[in-house]
Amino acid sequence: MNPPRTLTHDEIARRIPHQGTMCLLDSVTAWDGDHIMCQASSHQAADNPLRAQGRLGAACGVEYAAQAMAVHGALVAEIRGDGFDADAVPRAGYLASVRSVSLHVDRLDTVAAPLLISAERITGDNNTVLYSFAVKAGDTALLSGRAVVVLDAAALSLPPAAPA
Repeated sequence: MNPPRTLTHDEIARRIPHQGTMCLLDSVTAWDGDHIMCQASSHQAADNPLRAQGRLGAACGVEYAAQAMAVHGALVAEIRGDGFDADAVPRAGYLASVRSVSLHVDRLDTVAAPLLISAERITGDNNTVLYSFAVKAGDTALLSGRAVVVLDAAALSLPPAAPA
């Protein structure tokens, strides 16, 4: 079964652990095995759960990108045949590190246009993936960076314990 190439907000919410107002993405507009493009307008919502002191700082765009990466991971898993069970709880991944983040604006809540979120899988395996990401409004860059996502922290091998 091939997953759809575009997704609505409800279809996104069925694939990621973020629910209610914390599911920030409106839609997936395009994706393939290495890329995803999403759109969001929740940065303008007064009840956005990431707002602090009445504002939504630009660094919150990292969460928008992380959700795009989570959706991408779920869609790629569907292609691989790991299956999609609409009744199952979505698998939780972890943002292990964020690097080379460039913030080009101070705030997202003052951006009038929808956010355009893109993520590209640079490298990875079945458990750890390196993505580059960007958040724009039209042609205006808002932020960009790279992120390492761990899909299953329990599967990571820990170094041996030091002798006592």
